[in-house]
Amino acid sequence: MKISFHWLKDYVSTDLPVDEVARILTDTGLEVEGVEDYESVTGGLKGFLLGEVKEVSDHPDADRLRCTKVDVGNDELLDIVCGAPNVAVGQKVAVAIVGCEIHMPDGNSFTIKKSKIRGQVSQGMLCAEDELGLGEGHDGIMVIDSGKTPGTPLIEVLDVYTDKIIEIGLTPNRSDAISHIGVARDLAAVLSLSEPTRVTWPEADIQKGQGQTIQVEVLDTESCPRYTGLELEDIHIAPSPDWLQNRLKAIGLSPINNVVDITNFVMHETGQPLHAFDREKIAGQQIKVRKASPGEKFTTLDEVERELHEEDLMIADASSSMCIGGVFGGIDSGVSDTTTAIFLESAVFDPVSVRKSNKRHGLNTDSGFRFERGVDPNRPLYALQRAAYLICQITGARVSSEITDIYPKKVEPLEMEFDLEACFRLIGQEIPLEEVRTILTALDIEVLASNGNSWNLRIPTYRVDVTRQADVVEEILRIYGFNRIEMPEQLRNSIVHSSGPDKHGARQRTTLLMNGMGYTEIMCNSLTSEKHARLLDGGEETAISMLNPLSQDLGILRQSLMWGALETIAYNQNRQMPDLKGFEFGSTYLKKGEGYQENERLSIFHTGVRDQENWDAEKREAGFYDLSAVVEAILTHFDLEDVRSTDSDSELYSQGLAWKKGDRVVATAGIVSPKVTKHFDVKQETYFADIDWTYITSHAHGKKMKVKEIPRFPAVRRDFSLLLDQGVKFQRIEELARKSAGPLLKEVGLFDVYEGKNLPEGKKSYAVSFHIQDENKTLTDKVVDKLMQKIQSGLEKELGASLRG
Repeated sequence: MKISFHWLKDYVSTDLPVDEVARILTDTGLEVEGVEDYESVTGGLKGFLLGEVKEVSDHPDADRLRCTKVDVGNDELLDIVCGAPNVAVGQKVAVAIVGCEIHMPDGNSFTIKKSKIRGQVSQGMLCAEDELGLGEGHDGIMVIDSGKTPGTPLIEVLDVYTDKIIEIGLTPNRSDAISHIGVARDLAAVLSLSEPTRVTWPEADIQKGQGQTIQVEVLDTESCPRYTGLELEDIHIAPSPDWLQNRLKAIGLSPINNVVDITNFVMHETGQPLHAFDREKIAGQQIKVRKASPGEKFTTLDEVERELHEEDLMIADASSSMCIGGVFGGIDSGVSDTTTAIFLESAVFDPVSVRKSNKRHGLNTDSGFRFERGVDPNRPLYALQRAAYLICQITGARVSSEITDIYPKKVEPLEMEFDLEACFRLIGQEIPLEEVRTILTALDIEVLASNGNSWNLRIPTYRVDVTRQADVVEEILRIYGFNRIEMPEQLRNSIVHSSGPDKHGARQRTTLLMNGMGYTEIMCNSLTSEKHARLLDGGEETAISMLNPLSQDLGILRQSLMWGALETIAYNQNRQMPDLKGFEFGSTYLKKGEGYQENERLSIFHTGVRDQENWDAEKREAGFYDLSAVVEAILTHFDLEDVRSTDSDSELYSQGLAWKKGDRVVATAGIVSPKVTKHFDVKQETYFADIDWTYITSHAHGKKMKVKEIPRFPAVRRDFSLLLDQGVKFQRIEELARKSAGPLLKEVGLFDVYEGKNLPEGKKSYAVSFHIQDENKTLTDKVVDKLMQKIQSGLEKELGASLRG
């Protein structure tokens, strides 16, 4: 949100520099993200001087050029070649001396240099209006009527508006500060701690008319709890005065005409949006606030025809809609150059209704921004009168009607009991009572009564975020100053023993483990696009949708941590960072019948190169077994018992494994399906693992370290080269081998896979290693051979395997 410093000082008197004001505002919770210079003339006329033409003569070698001598306050006159037909002796002119930068209307700029033009020396330039940025005229140089002496900086001669623009990162709860007066209120509250300072409210007195030409009917008081308006006649539409145009331009708005500019000005002044309708275009002299009809079409000010939703709130006349309430006006009912009478609207619209209409139609307007956050229900009348006052002053209009004010359920200020002892206990120190009272008064929080440490407070209706005693304490603190709260000399804490799972410790240990293996932790938004839900079977049915999504890309709660991982990979790949290893702790959310389910998960991913090329090693791509080894390491780290691996049937993987404890899937890992990677525009093979962190943390305690003696007897390795059907998985080979060999078989490994020529169709070759060891004695060849024969028989019988010669 942009705040003009000059404009701000219309409402609060202060001589503080803008940097100090910015610091104060940040300390009060209105974080200033930056301060920028604004100049109504690009470049601020830096280096331009007022000059007086002393001599004019024809150029000896050019019919259309003139040679001039110009006084700019130096000892010597400047020689300047000029092509303007109106240059004459005695004129006061704008001179761009050598080094000045000229900003042209087309956005280009150039620097004035000493040069020769057709053989004649030129030491500057005599400027036209467009070259100064003061108009569009280019027929001749700008002649200035001024009594100032030559050499005076031009910025002191011409009316050039400069300002400091404060950019505030406004949080959604601070709808009270969504205007210049709102920001001035916080600034005045802080200043009032050192000297009495109050916000100055601008003039809004009007002479009301008699009767009403336009009849207003509000058919939906839930979506429009208050509607005010009045009529003005004898309006003369014209460009706004310079002061008003400069105010709007400084905060990034383009002036349109005096009436529209006033409504925008008052909105940014008070925080209350307004809308002006051409009274002659209101059919039937009726205004109806109603919901849109099914299938109704409406053309907005941007000349886009929109199909309305039946929940859109419309401001309509007797025949058609004129405006989407609180969102955007229509193209046919607004103020034009021929307008002579208007109906001026100042209303309150339901934030949810406005937000939904904004999202449905992809709109983001200044009025919608304010209504979404909630405007003060008791402010529309003042804003209406303030705008009417300015329209009368600037356009010569008069108010021709009484004020319409439809307010069926008046919102009363909240009253609450405030305990000072509890306040000081929460703050950690006592604040002088007089300062507390001063702060509350400055924030329009009225102290109705006081009885010792108990105060009865009345909260203004514009502070919709102040509903509890803790909120009032925060208000006091942010004005008093968090930095003024003393740090305690000692901190007292009690250590409580917990017999439950150490979730924090488990996460910390896993983070260190992952970091040690070269993985980087990421954190992604829990909100994601509903398009991702379609990647899951039944995903749209289990998705939890947001009632008021911030955008279409943040419409549902994530069902898998894979979405954030793949978005991260795509983002980095598009910036020449294809080699990634990462992990994330987070929750996933599913709809289950009538209820909802939240699950804590740990995701791991890697893609691209695992080991970069080095002088003693070749580049190595990441693979599935790298990832499965990480999953195994985590499961081993937490000493999970009786967890077996099997094939994963997840539609998110083209190939993958699942680790199960009984029927519960503890973890999955696999190669992300090409369909999924294409959906996220990931351009290379990606490996992903998903671990049930809830299960892990429930088993992260009560496990003692196990110490095992180093075997005294050697292990024996034997290898099989097996010919198998292509559908046989290595996992099945390992299961059968362990079943056949018993506890003597310590390890089964796959060290080569071959598919191709010289093999029967539908077959593949696995080279499998078997590590056999007896911890109590040395194995003989006879025992090992017998064990390998049992393994071979089992594989032949169950899998139809055969040994390759």
